[in-house]
This record gives sequence, structure tokens and C-alpha cells, in this order.
Amino acid sequence: MSPADDDQAEGDTSTPGVRDGPPHRTSRQWPLALWLWALWIVLWGSVSPVVLVGGAVVALLVVVLFPLPSIARRARLHPLWLLLFPARLLAGLVGSAVAVALEAVRRGPRVRAAVLEVPLRSESDLMIAATANMASLTPGTLVLEVDRDRRRLYVHALPARDTREVERRRGEVAAAERWVVRTIGPAGMREDPNRREPGYGGEEEQR
Repeated sequence: MSPADDDQAEGDTSTPGVRDGPPHRTSRQWPLALWLWALWIVLWGSVSPVVLVGGAVVALLVVVLFPLPSIARRARLHPLWLLLFPARLLAGLVGSAVAVALEAVRRGPRVRAAVLEVPLRSESDLMIAATANMASLTPGTLVLEVDRDRRRLYVHALPARDTREVERRRGEVAAAERWVVRTIGPAGMREDPNRREPGYGGEEEQR
């Protein structure tokens, strides 16, 4: 390798270090620092100078000493769907609660349940976690296990009397993922409901 190549290689390795070094990572943590500062003030219940300054110092120390990975590249917030998300969640909670209550009144201890395997479209940790939490908030549905490698959720669903009921409950979890994708997912997945994103949130993104 020539000296020129050595210089070029050194230049290539130095640039990412400057761009992705600790100062740059810390600069992306300001929303977390602001939230921690606000939480500190709320917990103390005071806006005295000591509390304000002390909270700011503690928040900065936390984000500098214990930096969290940024989710900016993993989430694509879409304001319209974000505004509709609470209404969709409330509708699902009410509808499923009524269905579970009616089933309990009609059948009592004879209510049938099932453990379902639900395939997921994304391998993003963020979207998988959001989907699992949204599904677990629905009455009668509880996520038992997340298979990260195979992109599967294992869900305990109630009621599940027959095959049609099982498919309906599986469809509810799939619908929860579609809402998560519309709210924080990439454009490609939002435009095509059946599209998968094998590299979104996985090893390629982390590199």
C-alpha cells in the first residue's frame, strides 16, 4: 500500500470517529435530559433555584455517563397517525372489554382460550416492543413470548372458541402492528401493508 493510500485510509477511519464519538452521541440525548430534568422538578415539587440547577446537573450527568442508543433512525413519526393512535387504542380497549365481559357472563369458567403464534412484518426492536405492548393492552390478550429471531409473537387470547375466533384474534394483533407501522414505521412499510423490512432496526442499522 502506498503512502497516499495510507493517508486516505487514515482519513476514512478518522471521520466516523468524529461524527459518532461521545460528544455527538451526547448531543442527541437532549430530549432525554430535558425529560429527566422535568421529572426531577415534579418529584421534588419545587421550582427553587437549588432544585432547578441540581436537576439540570443530574440530568446531564445521567445522559453523559449512561448514554442510551438513539432511536431517531429507528422511528419515523407520522403526526396524523400519532393523533389517531389514542382513539384507535381506546376503541380496541372498549370493544374487546365488552366482548370478554359478555363471554364471561355467558360461559363463565367454560370460556375457551388459545395460545397463538403471530408473525410480524418488522424486525425493528422498537416496533416489535410497541406492537407487543399495544396487543397486551387489549383485554383478553396477553403476549407470552417474543421470538426476536423468527419475528413471532406468542399470544394468549381469550375468547377463542373456534377457528374463526382464533383467526380474528390473530388479526387483532396484526392490526395492532399495522397501526404501529403507520405511526412510527418507514415509508415503504406504510405504503405496502404486506411489505417486510428485513434490515429495519436490525444489524444493518446498528452498523
